[in-house]
Amino acid sequence: MTAKHSTIITCAITGSIHTPSMSPYLPVKEEEIVSQALAAAEAGAAVLHLHVRNPNTGEPSSDPKLFERVAKTISARTDAILSITTGGSAKMTVEERLRAPARIQPELCSLNLGTMNFALHQMADKPREWKHDWEKPFLTSTKEGFFKNTFGDMEQIIKNLGERYGTRFEFEAYDVGHLYSLAHLIDRGIVTGKVFVQFVMGILGGIGADHNSLVVMKDTAIRLLGDNIEWSVLPGGRAQMPLCAMAAIMGGNIRVGLEDNLWLGPGQLAETNAQQVEKITHILSELHIPVASPDEARQRLCLRGTS
Repeated sequence: MTAKHSTIITCAITGSIHTPSMSPYLPVKEEEIVSQALAAAEAGAAVLHLHVRNPNTGEPSSDPKLFERVAKTISARTDAILSITTGGSAKMTVEERLRAPARIQPELCSLNLGTMNFALHQMADKPREWKHDWEKPFLTSTKEGFFKNTFGDMEQIIKNLGERYGTRFEFEAYDVGHLYSLAHLIDRGIVTGKVFVQFVMGILGGIGADHNSLVVMKDTAIRLLGDNIEWSVLPGGRAQMPLCAMAAIMGGNIRVGLEDNLWLGPGQLAETNAQQVEKITHILSELHIPVASPDEARQRLCLRGTS
């Protein structure tokens, strides 16, 4: 199946999975996040997915003032869509995760579709010199912990952001069962309008990052949610570029960025988010698949201010 329309590229700038000791290029400080986001937008990303970090330690942060400064600075210099996380990190309560989005009132937010094992502990096994005391315990704690996203949490986020401010959502599905949860929310009238669903692949505890799983996720989403949806794939680690190319060929959208993968190629760390955007846009150009502009993405995702 060939792509019928342009591909929406999302770039996730820093996230909360990787730690500063894993790459010297992971954006941590406010100005680093801003500059890398702007460069990614210039390279072709229509959507910028934002987390923030403690500027001194690199630890994931829910500080609404920091989020607001970053979002305002980026919005003043690009028309790319800002997608603010409501996931934060597994160590945050849903109330903490909502502090920044409630303050910013963005046109788009992420929304995680289920409680799950979100295991990062294996990332602590690789020998490395840790820059900060929090990093290794943060990773190893996920062996016994879980990422809480109950139906009550999902309804709270939708009510607080969607109903109050008109925020639309990028629904993050980490496994097939999450698609059934989304279908349930739609059947109950809690989720309305056109759906934008992101297949998150490669997190230990969720579905694997391989081509068979992508086909299953896409076919299940269409069967449950209908064909008038926007779907996207977020492959973690080394599967990022191959599965993004496959998704685009299948008519889907894609996400890259240092939140999901620190590498540009085998043995080569990505020095910027823009490098990953540039690489996938080059691949898409070779496949004769156009890249969506922010305005086109707003229209297709039915965001605020568009018909």
